[in-house]
Amino acid sequence: MAAYLTLKNINKIYPNGFHAVHNFNLEIQKGEFIIFVGPSGCGKSTTLRMIAGLEDISNGDFLIDGDRVNEKGPRERGIAMVFQSYALYPQMTVYDNLAFGLTLQGVDEDVIEGKVQNVAKILGLTDYLDRLPKALSGGQRQRVAVGRALIRKVGIFLMDEPLSNLDAKQRVTMRSEITQIHQRTGSTTIYVTHDQTEAMTMADRIVVMKEGYIQQVGSPYELYFNPVNVFVAGFIGEPPMNFASGVVKGGKIKIGENTVDLSKKLSAEQIKEYEGKEIVFGFRPEAVVLGEVEGAAVINASVELTELLGDNTNVYVDIQGVKSILKIDPHDTPETDIDIKFSIPQESIYLFDGETENVIK
Repeated sequence: MAAYLTLKNINKIYPNGFHAVHNFNLEIQKGEFIIFVGPSGCGKSTTLRMIAGLEDISNGDFLIDGDRVNEKGPRERGIAMVFQSYALYPQMTVYDNLAFGLTLQGVDEDVIEGKVQNVAKILGLTDYLDRLPKALSGGQRQRVAVGRALIRKVGIFLMDEPLSNLDAKQRVTMRSEITQIHQRTGSTTIYVTHDQTEAMTMADRIVVMKEGYIQQVGSPYELYFNPVNVFVAGFIGEPPMNFASGVVKGGKIKIGENTVDLSKKLSAEQIKEYEGKEIVFGFRPEAVVLGEVEGAAVINASVELTELLGDNTNVYVDIQGVKSILKIDPHDTPETDIDIKFSIPQESIYLFDGETENVIK
C-alpha cells in the first residue's frame, strides 16, 4: 500500500547554520493519527511547519499522494492547521469564525449555514454560535479552532501543541474529543506535543524526536514495551523508567549494594562481550513487586517519600545512592524512613549498552 504522505531525507538548516532537523524519514498512511513527541527544541514543530508549507525544506522531498509538494504553498497542499494559540478572530462570533474560510472562498450562504451547523453539532458548539471568543472557556475556544479546520473538509490536519493552554481537566476532555473527531472524519492527522501522555493515549503511531533526529517510530505499545534506547525508555512512561549504571563482573552487576545476575537476561556470548564494560539497568516503576519473588531481581532500598495518588502510590526510594520511583498499590504503601525489599521480574528488566545507550536485545 503506497503511503499517503512521504517525508524523504527532510532537513532544515537555518541561514545561521543551525541544523534543526536531520534526515527525517517517515511514511504516513491515509487516515493515520501520527504524533511527534519530544522535549522542547527537538525539531517536532519545525517538521510540522515544513509539512504545512510554513517553513522551507532545506533539502529532501515531501510527497502528498505521490506528488512532490516542496514548492507548493499551504493552501495548495490541502492542509488545515490548528495552532497552540487557537488564532481565532476576537471581533467575530463563533459562527463567523467557523464560516470565515468558506466566506473567503465565495461559498453560497445557505451552504455555509448548513456546514457551520453541522460542525457546531459535532463539537457541541450549537449554543455558542452568537458568542465572541472572549466569552468562551479555553476548551470551547479550542473546539472552535478545531471546527474551523474541520469545516474546510481537507484531508490533512496538523495540530501544534493544541492543548497546552488548557488546564488538566480540560486537556483530558479535549484529548478524547479530538480522538473521536479523528475517528468520525477519517482525516490524516499529524499532532505535535511534548506531553507523552497525550501521545500514548491518542496516537496510532508515535515519532519520538531528540535534537532534530528521529529516535524511534512505533505504536504506543511498541514504544512502551520495546524502547530502542535509554532516551525513548526514559521519555515514554509516567513516572519515567528508573536507570542505574553498573560494570559487568562475572556476569553480574551491582545496583547500590545489590548484586543482580544477568545470566537470565543475556546469552553467554553477550555476558562475555560485556565483561568489564558498563551497562545501564532499567525498570519501570509499575513493574515492581514488594517483597521477594523467586527468580526475580531482588533489591534492598530505603523509603524516602511516598505520594498517594488515589489509584496508586509513588514511593521514592534510595538504593544506596541510586534514586528510584516505585509505583505500587496504595493499600501496600510503606512508611517513610524504613528499609524495604522489592522484586523486579526478569521480563521487566531492560539492559542498555553503557556507551551507545542502545537496548541490548
